[in-house]
Amino acid sequence: MRKALAEFLATFALVFAGTGAIVINQQAGGVIGHAGVAAVFGLIVIAMIHTFGDVSGAHMNPAVTLAFAVARRFAWRGVPAYFAAQFTGAIAASLLLKFLFPASATLGATLPAGSPQQSFILEIVLTAMLMLVVLSVSSGAKEKGVTAGIAIGAMVGLEALFAGPICGASMNPARSLAPALVSGHLEHLWLYLIATFGGALLAIPICFLVRGPGGCGGSSPP
Repeated sequence: MRKALAEFLATFALVFAGTGAIVINQQAGGVIGHAGVAAVFGLIVIAMIHTFGDVSGAHMNPAVTLAFAVARRFAWRGVPAYFAAQFTGAIAASLLLKFLFPASATLGATLPAGSPQQSFILEIVLTAMLMLVVLSVSSGAKEKGVTAGIAIGAMVGLEALFAGPICGASMNPARSLAPALVSGHLEHLWLYLIATFGGALLAIPICFLVRGPGGCGGSSPP
């Protein structure tokens, strides 16, 4: 239960700060700016890894949890509780933002700026790159370390910085589901759910190819 609570709080903080920055930036005339929004996402990830990493691993992302389980770094029996905590934490954050900023139409939802196909491919690649970093800098799902936290947070911020204007740079099904569900913008949700889970799983065989057996989790590729 402590692990599930940690995942709830970490994911709540991620969505509240990250999508909150988008909402506030829109309502305050762009004072935060796109670079500022990307920085908020990266910084909150670093902060949550160092806050809850030694409790739950601070996944904050159902795609990361699933990939860890497939890579044999996380027990399958813990996946349902983590999923429930992450999705409910994200939804709670979006509900609070809706209460605070009722005029916001999208609540920071990820929406394609170009074609759905373009954003779909971008999200697969972005999530695969992020998951490859996560697998490479952590020796286990529960590790909390300075290098791991900085590397993962930096990757989140970097990808949000360059790809956010096109696809939203979700890389996280909970981060996309919550604002879409609360704001009612469900038309492109399928894209972000499929692409983020698919991208995270794609990173596993790539990591095994690069780092060899045992370098990414189990003794052999799943």
